[in-house]
Amino acid sequence: MSSRFKYKRTSESPGTATARRTLVQTATFWRILLVAGLLVALLTFFALTSKTGHAQTTPGAGTPTAAATPAAAATPAPAPVGDPGGLATGSGADLNSIAPFSTGLPADAAAKADFLAKAATNEPYAINLANMVRQNQLGVNYVWTLVAGFLVMLMQLGFAMVETGFTRYKNAFHVMGMNFAVYFIGMLGYYIAGFAFQFGGIGNIGVPNLGGLATLNNEIKIGDWGIIGGKGFFLTGDTYDVGVAVMFLFQMVFMDTTATIPTGAMAERWKWLSFVIYGFFVSIIIYPVYGNWAWGGGWLSQLGTTGPLGSGSPFGAGYIDFAGSGVVHAIGGWTALAGAVVLGPRLGKYNRDGTSNPVPGHNMILGITGTIILAFGWFGFNPGSTLGASGGGNLRIGLIAVDTMIAGSAGAFVAMMITWVQGKKPDVGMTCNGLLAGLVAITAPSGYVEPIGATIIGLVAGALVVVFVGLVDKVFHVDDPVGAISVHGVNGMWGQLAVGLFADGKAQYASVTGLFYGGGINQLLAQFVGALTAFVWAFGISWVFFKVLGMIINGNRVSEEMELDGLDAGEMVQPGYMDSDPLAGKWPYPPANIPAGAAV
Repeated sequence: MSSRFKYKRTSESPGTATARRTLVQTATFWRILLVAGLLVALLTFFALTSKTGHAQTTPGAGTPTAAATPAAAATPAPAPVGDPGGLATGSGADLNSIAPFSTGLPADAAAKADFLAKAATNEPYAINLANMVRQNQLGVNYVWTLVAGFLVMLMQLGFAMVETGFTRYKNAFHVMGMNFAVYFIGMLGYYIAGFAFQFGGIGNIGVPNLGGLATLNNEIKIGDWGIIGGKGFFLTGDTYDVGVAVMFLFQMVFMDTTATIPTGAMAERWKWLSFVIYGFFVSIIIYPVYGNWAWGGGWLSQLGTTGPLGSGSPFGAGYIDFAGSGVVHAIGGWTALAGAVVLGPRLGKYNRDGTSNPVPGHNMILGITGTIILAFGWFGFNPGSTLGASGGGNLRIGLIAVDTMIAGSAGAFVAMMITWVQGKKPDVGMTCNGLLAGLVAITAPSGYVEPIGATIIGLVAGALVVVFVGLVDKVFHVDDPVGAISVHGVNGMWGQLAVGLFADGKAQYASVTGLFYGGGINQLLAQFVGALTAFVWAFGISWVFFKVLGMIINGNRVSEEMELDGLDAGEMVQPGYMDSDPLAGKWPYPPANIPAGAAV
């Protein structure tokens, strides 16, 4: 191996260096152990609370007085139970959720259950047929959602290739390694607690496409506002369920998309230990909390109906984000901004006068290949967010896929043309970012807009990414090696706002109409609140996290010597690229027992 991969501190003796590293590692170990202990205590509290926290108490109810006259009360519906065997989901009371079968059923849950029990006796053929139809419908929806999740998981490879190609040779294995490791680190964090925090109360709203998910019935509230979920830790108890499992897998790969965005903006100087701890924090806290507010029944989704203004709210249908321009991309982009600000720029990126030096990536072939993989995975991201392909307006998946393609293509075209005019040659790397910007921007409105709206959204996104990559670098002096802040943060926000402008009111699964289609300004106000909240939450909590973590582990950034040598040399067992054959000269060639001149 070449000397370029032999990292060592040349300014101190080997003994001093060893002692220094031992002291730092020991202090770091105890700090991490303390933080881990506090985290375990917190998770234990929530897990214990979730076992009983979903019980409901009637307001004002208490122990009756002697003079009270008992009133007749409806028999409460049985508590939901998990279905790990997959035999009960799609039958019995679950039929409540589908039309036209649900037409004419009693409104009271207990009365519905009683009605279905009698129907099973009086009309067994009809009930059995309904059960079969419902299970087949759920089967279609489960398969669609799972396959879409598998496509989104493939996007992890796309991100890895884009970020590695857009960065330098000496850091290739480190960047690729972070994109690989964040997948399993994030998955573990989301399994332990992130999913419970995000969707622990979604069953109170219901997800009919997946069977209702009624066992996820503990949303922790302040007044009427949902704040965080409180059920589903480790997928145990009655959340050991076939429908919950489908929801978990699909949402987990969305979380990992958010988690991997900062690995590009913080590349080439981020310490591995800091990254690992971040992987758990983003999957347990940063992403799930905002995800609950927007998708899990939390306060952002309630803006149009709940709170002091109730049905008189000026916020339309509440904050809407179909597939995650805000929940996934803006949260990842603003987290990346905070991380890049705390880390500071790469060595040599800026001159003393503030001018910026270009730092080209080492392999644009990798970058373009990764971009194409990401575009392919987006067909799982957006159309898959219907969580079904049968019933309930889910046949719109074709339009969602077309909107996705068009917006990405429009973004790429505009970015190519702008850079072509500016530099006399098209910048294919920026064109890749234009494609991704269009895809990010269409993610929130994709379920609610027509193709012409998707085209405009993509065109604007392509221009925004070119402008903001320059602003972030040359004006704000934030070093983002891959343009992640502009692609995901800026265009994630644009996608959030675009819902309030371009939603045409035609989607059957949500009544959302934007300003340009006669819906007034109300929905745009809700989208603005959601976008502003995403920025304040993600940037604020991430900045505090990285600052505190840096104090605990002696910095988030590698040393100057390591950064100059390359992070492959300093933090990896081996480099991404070998300069020479490591076995050269280690064995006789050709082997002694082969006659001279023989073909080898």
